[in-house]
Amino acid sequence: MSDASSLRLYQRQGNYLPRVAAVHDLCGYGKCSLGIAIPVLSCAGIDVCPVPTSLFSGHTKFDHFYKLDTTPMLEPYLDAWRAHGIALDGVYSGFLGSAEQVATIERLYREYPRALRVVDPVMGDGGHKYPTYTDEMCEATRALVASADVLTPNLTEASILTGIAYEGQDVDEAYVARVLDALLAMGAKNVVLKGIVHEGDNLIRNYVASEGAPVAEVAGDLLPFMTHGTGDLFASGLTAAIFAGKSLLEAVRFAGTLVRDAMAITPDQPDCEVRGVSFESVLGDVTALI
Repeated sequence: MSDASSLRLYQRQGNYLPRVAAVHDLCGYGKCSLGIAIPVLSCAGIDVCPVPTSLFSGHTKFDHFYKLDTTPMLEPYLDAWRAHGIALDGVYSGFLGSAEQVATIERLYREYPRALRVVDPVMGDGGHKYPTYTDEMCEATRALVASADVLTPNLTEASILTGIAYEGQDVDEAYVARVLDALLAMGAKNVVLKGIVHEGDNLIRNYVASEGAPVAEVAGDLLPFMTHGTGDLFASGLTAAIFAGKSLLEAVRFAGTLVRDAMAITPDQPDCEVRGVSFESVLGDVTALI
């Protein structure tokens, strides 16, 4: 099997715009989910087809937010797609509104068996689940691992998926290998494990693993703060690069740099603590992919 440096999961063909279903929530205020995925993928020349899993007034870092669960509309929504004969080249999923929505993603997999499957299992961070995620939702999300062409968990999400105890962000290579092996054993074809940070080290590390191939490490500058939406920006940048024809390793490097550069300008923006990562000024870097 090819290693991550040469593995290309999608071959771009001339002027054709690949069509990708983006299965995420939509927030009115706060930069995340579809608010990031649509512009980032569009700038890479991707025809984005949103499948909204929830509507939020603002993201879940706010003390108060309104949420509308869209689960009841998703079956007729996809029925209409089928009636129109819509074709897809990819399915990129993220934050879900209910455990039942895993079945919606699995329906997309059945109806579009050739579509590339990017699974960002957005369930938590820092050792804790997000407030809208129940144990039932986390258990349902595990079912997506076996179908993933690319799986992009952080350490918290990897712990939830595998049952391996969360040990913080500063973990050694043996722990990383154990988690990656467990996720590959669950059926994921390629895994990008995000956000390993060693104390006293000014780097953030992501690890890329494929069955039968050596694990690759991608390190980038660690900025001295965190902000909301960086995980969505990373996964969207990764997906954009993959569908631009980049290798998996190139895509991981691109996504990490995109997040770093967007984070660097975020503190200069008003309300940045709640608004989230300021990705707009780096969209030109995404456009340059093609």
